[in-house]
Amino acid sequence: MSRVTARLPEYAKRPLRRLRDTLKDFAFAAGTARFCPVCRRTSRRFTPFGAVPRADARCIHCGSLERHRLLWLFMTDRTDLFDGLAKRVLHVAPEKCLEGKFKERLGDRYLSADLFNPRAMVRMDITDIKYDDETFDVIYCSHVLEHVPDDRKAMRELYRVLKRTGWAILLVPISAAQRTFEDPQIVDPAERLRLFGQEDHVRRYGPDYVDRLREAGFIVGTTHASDLTDGKGVIRMGLTAACGEIYFCTKHPESAPPGPGCVPGPRPDRDRH
Repeated sequence: MSRVTARLPEYAKRPLRRLRDTLKDFAFAAGTARFCPVCRRTSRRFTPFGAVPRADARCIHCGSLERHRLLWLFMTDRTDLFDGLAKRVLHVAPEKCLEGKFKERLGDRYLSADLFNPRAMVRMDITDIKYDDETFDVIYCSHVLEHVPDDRKAMRELYRVLKRTGWAILLVPISAAQRTFEDPQIVDPAERLRLFGQEDHVRRYGPDYVDRLREAGFIVGTTHASDLTDGKGVIRMGLTAACGEIYFCTKHPESAPPGPGCVPGPRPDRDRH
């Protein structure tokens, strides 16, 4: 069959590709074994996704990945984000699967920002944020800091513009076994791919990521998928190891969310004065 289609002109191949993709999507969508908490739709399986494809990763309906589903579960179950009270929210590097839902539920106090993405509402360099101190009640920034050469400066800026009683969720992929690995001399995309896992990554974060956040002034609590749902829920929502952890950052312990599974670490020295 492939030999036959290879001989077809391009205009004839396009509808065949669309038909193939539709049938493939239907094969994943038909069923109820998986549930996406973001779009609240079911499917037989989540689709593979990633440079090295991960099984059960992407929602066929809304495009959410493992980390987005964990985040949404945490935000709806463990935070006051959607309690109806006005909050100024900064969303850095907005994901399509979340952006529309935030806009719908948060209204005109929602702000998306990105350095390069024209879809964002404002252009923003998070190492030099053009907003006053304590502007935002909530900041959400996911899988951005691993792209930023001076991530510590970016963390300090995010701390600066967060309100005293606000909170932030700052997520990165943790792929180094021990300590964060970085080398500013490595600029070749092929070398970055080999050493950091992606051509535009500048480091591999390790478990010491939380130490960097604390150095910036944050009090950091961590939450795992198993803190939010049972084993069946983990499987049904596709919360595999790739979903990572939630890093919930505040300026004061009083801002930590209620309930188990978000235990803060030591309070940073700068917050004691």
